[in-house]
Parts: sequence; C-alpha cells; structure tokens
Amino acid sequence: MKEGNDGFVRADQIDLKSLDEQLERHLSRALTLEKNKKRDEEEPAATAAIGASASSSPVAALNGGFVGQRKQRLEWEIDPSKLIIKTVLARGTFGTVHRGIYDGQDVAVKLLDWGEEGHRSEAEIVSLRADFAQEVAVWHKLDHPNVTKFIGATMGASGLQLQTESGPLAMPNNICCVVVEYLQGGALKSFLIKNRRRKLAFKVVVQLALDLARGY
Repeated sequence: MKEGNDGFVRADQIDLKSLDEQLERHLSRALTLEKNKKRDEEEPAATAAIGASASSSPVAALNGGFVGQRKQRLEWEIDPSKLIIKTVLARGTFGTVHRGIYDGQDVAVKLLDWGEEGHRSEAEIVSLRADFAQEVAVWHKLDHPNVTKFIGATMGASGLQLQTESGPLAMPNNICCVVVEYLQGGALKSFLIKNRRRKLAFKVVVQLALDLARGY
C-alpha cells in the first residue's frame, strides 16, 4: 500500500494487476533460486553415478517405466488408479485443468502437454521433466493456509482415464499431471481481473496485503 502526501492511497486506486505481476516475478525468482540450490547439491551425486545402469540413473527415475521400473514411488507421487479425471475447468499453454476426484476427495487436476508427440526434442523433454520434478518436490513441502494444498503428481503413468459422457477415455502413457485441492472460487488472478473495478474496504485491502505476505 502506497502512502501519498495526504495519507494512504484509496483502495480502489491500487493496481492489483501490477501487484499480481510483481508477486509472480518474486515467486519465480524464489523458485529459480531453490532449483539452482538443489541442482548444485545433486551435481556431485549425478557425477558419481555416471557409468551406473540405466535403471538407476536420474533420467530413468524421471521417466518412470520408459527406461526401467522404479521399485517405489517418490514421496510426492500419487497412485494413478485412485484418480478420476472429469470436466475441463481451464485451458493453458502447456495443458488443461480438470475437475476430478482423488481417493474420494474433490481435486483440481492439471494435465501437462509439452508437445511430446514429435514437437519437441528428446533433450527438451528431459529438461522439462527435470524442472517439473524439482518444482513439485518444492511444492510438496509447502503447507500454508494461503497456498493451494498440493496433493501429489505423477509423470509417465499408465492407467489415467478421463471420464466422459460416453464412458472412460484412456490418457497417453507419457502424460504428466499435478493434483491439488479443488477451490470453488477459481483462479486468484481471474478473480482479481474480473473484480478490478470493485471498490475494496480499507480493512479488506489490509487483509489482502497480510495474506500475500504470509503466503510465501
């Protein structure tokens, strides 16, 4: 909140879109730092693993059954057999967000499409999968009332099905998905843009500022 010559700026004059963009940049920088830190920590182990069998390599772990089956799931991985994918909620550049059910709980499911059917090189796909694994590993550890609860994710899992009016539709075996709690209010960014002309009470603005500060 800005303070002018005559006191605080009115709540309806605050540029929420600009604040949203600043928050996105801040979170992006924080995530990049976390990824770089983790990459630096993993590099010695990756170097020592050179020459090991393909089934035990980092690439094999990221690609699941494509290079060799893992004996157990990573701590953030879900059981695909417990996931039911339903109607589309939103569409984005790299995939779609669906409503779904996981182990009896209402969830939102983001299915990621990185153009793996010949649109990207193998190196690009491996890089995207590595970034994906690092991001969900960080999100998995976050537990805060102002952050959407992360339930789990999966990469290259078979058995995923999309529920349609004509019956279940099998999903590609190499698809990746992220499962989070379902929030009826929709995306925060969409809500702010939709209500950008709405005047907010001073108390509400202060609460929003506190929520943003506590959210990370």
